[in-house]
Amino acid sequence: MARVVTDLVRAQAGAGLRPVVACPPGSPLALGAAAAGAEVHGWAATRSPGPGLAGEIAAARRIVRASRPHVVHAHSAKAGLAGRIAVRGRVPTVFQPHAWSFEAVGGRTAELALGWERFGARWADHILCVSESERRTGQEAGITACWSVIHNGIDLDRFRPGDHTVRAEARASLPLLEGVAADAPLVVCVGRLTRQKGQDVLLRAWRRMAVPGARLVLVGDGPDREGLEASAPPGVLFTGACEDVRPWIHAADVLALPSRWEGMALAPLEAMACGRAVVLTDVNGARESLPPGHEDHCLVPPEDPAALAAALTALLTDPDLREALSRRALRHTRAAFDVRRTAGAVAGLYQELVSMSGPTTRKRTER
Repeated sequence: MARVVTDLVRAQAGAGLRPVVACPPGSPLALGAAAAGAEVHGWAATRSPGPGLAGEIAAARRIVRASRPHVVHAHSAKAGLAGRIAVRGRVPTVFQPHAWSFEAVGGRTAELALGWERFGARWADHILCVSESERRTGQEAGITACWSVIHNGIDLDRFRPGDHTVRAEARASLPLLEGVAADAPLVVCVGRLTRQKGQDVLLRAWRRMAVPGARLVLVGDGPDREGLEASAPPGVLFTGACEDVRPWIHAADVLALPSRWEGMALAPLEAMACGRAVVLTDVNGARESLPPGHEDHCLVPPEDPAALAAALTALLTDPDLREALSRRALRHTRAAFDVRRTAGAVAGLYQELVSMSGPTTRKRTER
């Protein structure tokens, strides 16, 4: 989500808009957004609702009043909760879930999250989804809204393809791979170490792998790191927090993302734009990310370590198949997922909302 916001800010500032970002002070998003051209306001919000929610809503309201925006764009569940309550339709509002909150929890908590999303939709002029499957999930869950779908995009100047020389140079540049054979099969998983991203499922799949010399690298940090390290089988490496994932993508033979839920993940798009094959779980956005015809080789059911292991083994042991899939993925991603196209579509949505934000709209959104 931070990458999405930063990329949007950079495009918006370049187009002459005045982007204002409210986020936790000193966070990677705050630093990245400021560098991209945003006016950044510290908003000391936590990831989940808690006792401080009322104070967070009040702080969000103060920031909105001080900034006097034409449009409020709330990204993710927590900002969507606090931001919509703070604004309550008085300013044209876009809510972008980046995966639905009710998918991340179970039982009574999921019921409460879904109830809020159904109610809170009245305070969003548009709900913006990053995939058609994410929109469909919300609609089928009973959320009534004006919907837009704008696929995630990536910086194609930053994520570029590399040949075998680039792959070898990337491997040689990474200290964690010291002592690993230069031709060792390498699977990389990029993502925050959390239940959502499913690295625990990937570790269970890795125990089933029988590819000589293969290594798995988990790139990133997060609350589940300690448990994952404790349960990791031989051949698994952990990078910790990683500011630039490109060397790991170029070093990889295959990128795996075994998520339990998503909106549309960026890591597979970044890998495919660099000419790498991917294996994904069949969650929201995955099918829309892949080139047509890749489903049989690159898509597996969520929480199925046996299917994940089989797909990874097939790609690691068949270089011709892997190369063919990589080439098609490269062409597809570079044709369809340019962040400049995404940013332009978002700016068009803003313009539509601003042009409609007369008395009739205000009355409707304040009901």
